[in-house]
Amino acid sequence: MSRTMAAARRRDLTLAAIVRWATPSALLVLLVLFAAASPTFRTPGNLLHILVNNFTLPALVALGMTLVVSAGGIDLSVGTSADIAAMIAVTLMAAGHGLLLSLGAGLAGALAVGLVDALLISGLGISPFLATLGVLFVGESVQQLATNGGTPIYLVSNFPSAGLAGLAHGALLAVPAPLWILGAAVFLVEVLLRRTAFGRHVRASGAAPQVARYSGLPVRRTIGLVYILSALLCGIAGLLLAATVKSYVPLSGNAFLLDAIGAVFVGTTISREAKPNVLGTLLGVFLFGMLHNGLLLIGWNFYWQQVAVGLLVFGVLAASFSARRLQARD
Repeated sequence: MSRTMAAARRRDLTLAAIVRWATPSALLVLLVLFAAASPTFRTPGNLLHILVNNFTLPALVALGMTLVVSAGGIDLSVGTSADIAAMIAVTLMAAGHGLLLSLGAGLAGALAVGLVDALLISGLGISPFLATLGVLFVGESVQQLATNGGTPIYLVSNFPSAGLAGLAHGALLAVPAPLWILGAAVFLVEVLLRRTAFGRHVRASGAAPQVARYSGLPVRRTIGLVYILSALLCGIAGLLLAATVKSYVPLSGNAFLLDAIGAVFVGTTISREAKPNVLGTLLGVFLFGMLHNGLLLIGWNFYWQQVAVGLLVFGVLAASFSARRLQARD
């Protein structure tokens, strides 16, 4: 009997390890494979490139998605929030307005997108999928109308953009400015979710909304706030993107959407409760960023990269949730 119990215990520990380490293991395997396949991949310059260009902006968007999914929702308008912020800021700068005014107006535009999401979902009771999908479509149309069918807006080369360049390319203590901005966002989201009453309300709203309502928790207000916070984080990502390329390209923010969703759900594999969490989301974003970079260096085109990302998501989630099912049967 003791041997049977010991064997069952070992199996449970093995399954738990598979669940918790599926994403970190995939990350380690890809690091080894790409380092062996491409000498350029393992250079410090390329690794810094992954962090600044393939990780920072998607991570900001994915943090917003983490808040929303934690509350039981989904946000298909993350790209719209980023694009509206970039469009307003670059348009004002191109018209000669100051940097702070332009950036502030851009963030206000992103917050307006989040407020519309909040009103549709918390105010009118429309499902998050349909509400944010509608905002996505409207946002795309607004951008196309404002740019004559999708014409990019470029800042002239002599634009006095020292502050704008510093936002994207500056550094403090040898750490690139975008990483400082991301670090502050990570800290704030982690504190909000884990150390505040608001975070407890978010998790309760996502786990059992009816119970949370009957318990007197402000579920509607909480859900509305997470969409506004998500839009704010996406707006910051949009401004950083505009600062990086000194331009605004219509609909470019939509490229963040699928990776943000994938990163959040891949990140749930490291949680014992299979819940969204900041660390897991960051691992998921880095996993995707490294995959895109590594495949590009070994010569795979964009379309095959998307296939590889899809297969990776399937593999990680299949390993994790199959192990969870086996644990649940016992």
